[in-house]
Amino acid sequence: MTDNANSTTSRMRINALIVDAADPERLATFWSELLGRPVVGRTGPYVWLRREQGLGLGFQRTDAPRRSKNRMHFDVSAPDPAAEQRRVEALGGRRLEGYDDGGFLVMGDPEGNEFCVIPEGPFELDEDGRTDYLG
Repeated sequence: MTDNANSTTSRMRINALIVDAADPERLATFWSELLGRPVVGRTGPYVWLRREQGLGLGFQRTDAPRRSKNRMHFDVSAPDPAAEQRRVEALGGRRLEGYDDGGFLVMGDPEGNEFCVIPEGPFELDEDGRTDYLG
């Protein structure tokens, strides 16, 4: 990297997060209820939630099957992650198996997209990235 590149400030920013979905209406409804962000638009294959703090969240219809674990996921924070687990399940999500060793509450939305429910405040991580906030 040159000195010139180091002195240049990037003008890029994340504008929106897009989630591929077999049923974008269903996923938009799930995330709308979970996050308290109403559905505000539909354009072509996209369903959009209200933009907050400059960040859009959209769901794009696709017929491509999901093949493996997400390479990127959401972390959503809550004062009581265990209570939120029950709410996620009532909305059609589920706790995902195989993540208990890490100590994180890993949930799946109705199409199986992974997301973590973490405490609002700080929590400890060990050298391997494990936690125990669930007790």
